[in-house]
Amino acid sequence: MTAASTPVPAEDRAPLSAPALRGELARQRARWRDVRVVSETGSTNADLLADARNGAPEGTVLAAEYQSAGRGRLGRRWASPPRAALTFSVLLRPRGVPAGRKGWVPLLAGVAVASALRAGAGLDARLKWPNDVLVQGAKVAGILAERHGDAIVVGIGINVSTRQDELPAGRATSLALAGAARTDREYLLACVLAELARWYLTWIGAAGAGGLRAEYLRLSGTVGRPVRVSLPGGHVLTGTAQDVDEAGRLVVLTGSGLVPVTAGDVVHLR
Repeated sequence: MTAASTPVPAEDRAPLSAPALRGELARQRARWRDVRVVSETGSTNADLLADARNGAPEGTVLAAEYQSAGRGRLGRRWASPPRAALTFSVLLRPRGVPAGRKGWVPLLAGVAVASALRAGAGLDARLKWPNDVLVQGAKVAGILAERHGDAIVVGIGINVSTRQDELPAGRATSLALAGAARTDREYLLACVLAELARWYLTWIGAAGAGGLRAEYLRLSGTVGRPVRVSLPGGHVLTGTAQDVDEAGRLVVLTGSGLVPVTAGDVVHLR
């Protein structure tokens, strides 16, 4: 049987249970105070941004079994069959954190997702700057952080039981295709939220990136590799990724020296 035709175990596409998730997170003493699950929405990020404008508290979590207008970075569409992925957003309000440090939020979320997949699914998850999670060199998860006032909404999408024929063209995979030890979405979502709470509390309690930066570098699949970076405005930068600095910028060694990159689309070169 090919990967495209392999049947998906029923438990891998079972519906999420908000009460069960709340119970597990309460047991872990995680900081998430309101966990909601909806069968379908346009975008969990758009919904939580609207809630943020209406004063929703930090710690709100919204998960959807299906998103009809899911979004990634640079306006890209993010789509997945119902219940084949984890698609959820969290609302953070990091008051007291200097504006210059808030660029670390999507990188922090990447560390949380990679850590959860390594511990919970038994996969060697790696980070592609700024906000993709890779397994076996292919994208398994993406992150989108958006702001409104003091609120930051972090959207996370993880391909869980998605078959090859259900994935977009290009280098993408799912936990099931990568041979994950566990693919039950409720368990994995609880793992990710627990890691996210842990790293978020570490980050807001620190004066700088500190331990978060060290862990990001340890999990990075970008640093040390030749890269091509498409910059805003159409410029292209080619060189070797040398570092991720204290501000969360990718530092690229080019023929003319070190160049810090705040935003860009990275391609790993062979």
